[in-house]
Amino acid sequence: MEDPVTDEFRPPFWLRSPHLQSILASTFVRRGPIVRRAAPLLAAQREVLLDCGEGVRLQCFVSTPAVREGRVAVVLHGWEGSAESLYVLSLAQLLFSRGFDVVRLNLRDHGETHHLNRELFHSCRLPEVVGAVAALNREFPGKPLELMGFSLGGNFLLRVAARARVASLQIRRVIAVSPVLEPSETLLALESAIAGYQYYFVRKWTRSLRKKQAAWPEHYDFADVGRLGGLRGMTAALVIRHSEYGSLEEYLEGYAITGERLAGLEVPAHIITSLDDPMIPAGALARLARPKSLSVTVTRYGGHCGFIERIDGMTWAERRILAELAAL
Repeated sequence: MEDPVTDEFRPPFWLRSPHLQSILASTFVRRGPIVRRAAPLLAAQREVLLDCGEGVRLQCFVSTPAVREGRVAVVLHGWEGSAESLYVLSLAQLLFSRGFDVVRLNLRDHGETHHLNRELFHSCRLPEVVGAVAALNREFPGKPLELMGFSLGGNFLLRVAARARVASLQIRRVIAVSPVLEPSETLLALESAIAGYQYYFVRKWTRSLRKKQAAWPEHYDFADVGRLGGLRGMTAALVIRHSEYGSLEEYLEGYAITGERLAGLEVPAHIITSLDDPMIPAGALARLARPKSLSVTVTRYGGHCGFIERIDGMTWAERRILAELAAL
């Protein structure tokens, strides 16, 4: 199925580069204004360690506004991002200012959480994210959660929502911005794109692995990580050494959301993505199952988690999310 391309998002000419859009989503250029706007959210936050089952603990930060709307939003970052990522803080503050209780969740080994769980993070650890959502249901009884994720976070939350019935989760809806669709294609896209992308993720991942080793020195030695051959080599080696998967291909297929993975999705879900995303090839959209609960918005421009109309303002994706939530 080919999705129609909307012209709702039309950035100025100088902001149409997909690489500029993708870089600006997380760059220091936008940090000052976003952090200043997020001051009320950060001042109100409290750390909560969620019991996700099987001894797993995940960290989140809960911000409760003075005047509450009675709705709870959970915002989840992408790979090697965190609850402090700019795109997370920006959306979270917008929701907080509108009376939402806002939960910023950290995946395992993201942010400063490497000490919480001994086993290494990988993208197929879906049960613990399902467990985190169940724990948040207990934290906010009677309030179905509104899940919003970016990139790998969007991928995780769509998979969580697809398990809502079997896991007895109370989810009102899920919105995924630039979610990973087919990981094998994303890995190839990162290898084929401008060199800066692969370097950026290798550097961040290497730093994360060193934190893991420092937290669990008797279990990990990543001294050779710099010689494993870029993202593909690192992923293949670490999958074989530290996961139940026997090959890179089996692992990547394990967290794809194409094929029939979303066929049983009953929770209202919305994907926002762009044709020019340099990390998530849009062709995989045609291989998504299309239950009635799933809608897809495709823009011509936007890059990866960008959708930036002006450097210091709200993004188009944020405006679209707020409008969708307001319509409920």
